[in-house]
Amino acid sequence: MRSDRVRKGIERAPHRSLFKALAHTDEEMKRPLIGVVSSETEINPGHMFLDKIAEAVRAGILAGGGTPVKFSTIGLCDGIVMGHEGMRYPLPSRELIADSIEAMVESHAMDGIVLITNCDKITPGMLMVAGRLNIPSIVVSGGPMLAGRVDGQPVDLSDMFEIVGRYRKGEIDDAQLAEWEENACPTCGSCAGMFTANTMNCMAEALGMALPGNGTIPHVYSARFRLAKRSGMKIVEHVKNNLLPRDIMTEAAFENALRVDMAIGGSTNTALHLPAIAHEVGIELTLDRIGEISEGTPQICKLSPAGDHHIEDLFAAGGIQAVMKELADAGLLQTGEKTVTGLSVGENLRGVKVKDRNVIRPVDNPYRPDGGIAVLKGNIAPQGAVVKKAAVDETMFVHEGPARVFTSEEDAMRAILDAKINKGDVLVIVNEGPRGGPGMREMLAPTAALAGMGLDRDCALITDGRFSGATRGASIGHVSPEAAEGGPIGLIRDGDLIRIDLVKRELSLMLSPEELEQRKKTQERPKLRRVTGYLARYRQLVTSAATGAVLQKGWEE
Repeated sequence: MRSDRVRKGIERAPHRSLFKALAHTDEEMKRPLIGVVSSETEINPGHMFLDKIAEAVRAGILAGGGTPVKFSTIGLCDGIVMGHEGMRYPLPSRELIADSIEAMVESHAMDGIVLITNCDKITPGMLMVAGRLNIPSIVVSGGPMLAGRVDGQPVDLSDMFEIVGRYRKGEIDDAQLAEWEENACPTCGSCAGMFTANTMNCMAEALGMALPGNGTIPHVYSARFRLAKRSGMKIVEHVKNNLLPRDIMTEAAFENALRVDMAIGGSTNTALHLPAIAHEVGIELTLDRIGEISEGTPQICKLSPAGDHHIEDLFAAGGIQAVMKELADAGLLQTGEKTVTGLSVGENLRGVKVKDRNVIRPVDNPYRPDGGIAVLKGNIAPQGAVVKKAAVDETMFVHEGPARVFTSEEDAMRAILDAKINKGDVLVIVNEGPRGGPGMREMLAPTAALAGMGLDRDCALITDGRFSGATRGASIGHVSPEAAEGGPIGLIRDGDLIRIDLVKRELSLMLSPEELEQRKKTQERPKLRRVTGYLARYRQLVTSAATGAVLQKGWEE
């Protein structure tokens, strides 16, 4: 075992003395040493009970014959940091999470790890480090919160953001606003729609790195704790059998995950995170490949923010395994891939059935014939841009309008709430990319404000930043290359005509190549905001959104 290097032999007597100071017995020091990594915090509702999930995992490890050792990593709440300077940190925190876990696991020679997570950047950061370390690993999410209720209708956090615009329009009063605040997020857990947190928890399951149910069992259900116990038992089994993440996260597994992502209408942030996870296991997952898979995968679920269903409804309909069964029966999944159950994808799906055809439609009767995410290209985005097509009204699939250019999210937000945006406008927000931001802020606030102001079917928003999984409307992000790298998005001026065509997957500035070339010669690079500390280091190392915003190695191998 790897842990022999810290526990076995006469020269490790001092080390064993330290383990005994931790109350470990001689018997425990002969068993696999399993790291239990929890991102539990007291400022993130998705992580509120992760300490109890960790205890269930520990119980499973003990039952399986292992020795658990718990440690922590950070876990930012994207919802709380949304709409202000703090939003520059969540994407960069993905790398901090992976690096901190690597440091703990490698320095203490752990034999395996269970990664307890729940939210937007934490889950991909943990999957990245699992691939990097390539020791037996299982992901356990805390699960989604239940939807709230206002006036008898289900609501969630995305509705709450849109309420801001409705309040500014005078459609609701203070008492109604207070009622929404009280009810939009009624339980702990990751926010109730198919936003980034839940999408990534579903991706962990679809990749085969989490047990069935990981993506959809609600946080407050006892089944969540049973899953955690089973995960603890399984990790000891995998240490003994040497089942490794790179045995599971193959190229075919990533393609399976993307099929599921497109079928459920997942967050656009998967176009950042799945390539970054693939990068850690030596697989190149390009935007072009993501686009190809999207075009060939029907969307069979329509969950918030694209529709009225929530994650609890998907769970009741059979969860991600039922979605995978529907895709597999249509020949859209590769079923021979290994998973952390110890069985193949196909073996996991034996006996699985769709329980509610209103939530999971048949492949031959989908919501849309293509996937929930579309990759666009054109002279604004030569390397690509991403839109959650599943959450765009069909009247906006093709749109032309004049550009309204803003150099920050805050400037755009003020213009929206001050009613200075006209129907038909295409808002362009620049200098918010991975390097320009830095940190590539999510922009749920302006997209939700547009919806709240009643403009989501009339206006589009384009940025080199990104959007929350809770965003709906013609919101096109990840425009690459970004303005800070000299990308064409930085050449757009107020009044320029922009054409968006989600059918042809094109994003175009209606200018001649000669005019664009002239602007390139005369346009100065944007003056980037000054940052210090970690963000300054991040800016120096981060790569394009088109490659997952991974960090450059900075050395020759």
